[in-house]
This record gives sequence, C-alpha cells and structure tokens, in this order.
Amino acid sequence: MIRIAIQSKGRLNEESLALLGSIGIDVDTPKRKLLSRSQNFPIEALYLRDDDIPQVVAGGTAALGIVGLNEVEERGADVDIAARLGFGACRLSLAIPKGTDYDGPAWFQGRRIATSCPRILQRYLDREGIAARIEVITGSVEIAPAIGIADAIFDIVSSGSTLVANGLREVETVLESEAVLIARKGLDAEEQALLDDLLFRIESETISRGKKYLLLNVPRAALDEAIRILPAMRSPTVMPLATGDWCSLHSVINAADLWTKVRQLKAIGAEGILVMDVDKIIL
Repeated sequence: MIRIAIQSKGRLNEESLALLGSIGIDVDTPKRKLLSRSQNFPIEALYLRDDDIPQVVAGGTAALGIVGLNEVEERGADVDIAARLGFGACRLSLAIPKGTDYDGPAWFQGRRIATSCPRILQRYLDREGIAARIEVITGSVEIAPAIGIADAIFDIVSSGSTLVANGLREVETVLESEAVLIARKGLDAEEQALLDDLLFRIESETISRGKKYLLLNVPRAALDEAIRILPAMRSPTVMPLATGDWCSLHSVINAADLWTKVRQLKAIGAEGILVMDVDKIIL
C-alpha cells in the first residue's frame, strides 16, 4: 500500500482524480473524507490543502503527492519530482500598474512587492541583484497596489484576466509551473515498485494525449509519399488490400496536424480515411 497526497478541492483535485481514473485507478472523491482507498490498486489518497502537500510528503506521512511545482519551490521541500503531469499550468510573474513605464527588472529596485510566494520571489531578486521590500499577503495579492500596500505584485497567473481586471500588467515571468508527481526520498522497495507502476501508466497516458489514429487506403504507387506524410512513432503499418494496386495504411499522428495531413493524403489519392481517438499508447 502506498499513500498519495492530493489537493482536497479545486481544479487540481479534479484533474488529479481524473488522471488516476484514466490510468485505471479508482479513488473515491473527498466528500469530507480525509482518506479514501482505491479498490483496484494498493493506494490510498490523503486529501490536504495544496500548500501542505510538499511538507507532508517530505516528512513521510505520504509517500507521494500531486501538487503544483510552484508549491514545491515555495515550500523548499526536500522531495523528488517523479513526473511532470501536463495539467494545472500557470506561471509566477511580476506585475505592475498598467501605464507605468517599465525598463526591465531594475525597475523593482527599492520598490515594495506584494506576494504570497516570498521564497521564490526572494531567490529571483537575489539572482538579479535587486534589493526590494517583500510584503507577504495571503489573500488577494492583486489588490495590493490599488490600496497602497505595494508598488507591484508577484503572483500566480493563468489567463491574466485577474491582472487586467485590477489594472495590472505582467512584466516578468519568474517560474513556469504545472502539476507534478512528487515522491518522498528513500522509498522502500514496495513503495518504489508501486511508484514505477504509476509512472509506467502515467507515461502511457501522457504520450496518448493529443493523438489521433488514422486508417486509410492509398494507391500502391503513392505509398512512399504517404509514408513520408505519416512517419508515425516508428513507421506506419502497411497492409495489402485484395486489389493489388492499393494498400491500407495505419498510423498515429498529433491531433494538431490532423487536417494538414488529411489534405496532403487526399492530394496523393488516399481514400476511406478513418480518424479515431487514441486511448493509450504503450511504448
């Protein structure tokens, strides 16, 4: 049995449970529970505030955790980052009042910066050789300049709409963040084996995101050109049809390339193009 710490509510909770579900691990949703156990995998979920997860994993109460990279960096927890999970993307950025002249990081010299992430901010300021006053705020950081608490803010940015609504503009991105799977250092043999199984499943899920499976018929005379258009992960599957001058071609492509590839294939005479979603890719 292995224990994984997950955010108790919010988007990261939903996406973490969705990830587990997509790799065949069913875990009950929180519903005021602190712990819930999977019935089809030796794992139990511990539901916590996101800012508690890094220390809980580092301290050994949970062997694993799913949390934003920004929380790991801010807490300074001594944990291993086992995998980047590809969801929960955001960034930590410096923002100043809209209309303020800005000539680079030196603008912050001697200024007051409001943030709930002082550790990451201080590292950035030290790296840039900037002496600024950090005002630690745990609530709505974005209102700090408007009420006179600070000259600028350092905060999490997703779409940027909150900054715009508060008359701010983003000027420096300090950290690109996303959800990560973290692990306690020094896992025992059983825990490491379970983590390896999770990572194997997660890799399959990650690789399959944004992929489409194509089946099509192509004239044998155009086969080389079709293979050039559809290189696949290693090479396409080619199967002869009953009529000797045609072949069936199977390949996996990025969904973003779908319509470009389809147009190219049609141009060389491909027919009967079938497009299907990809559930899992096992390498």
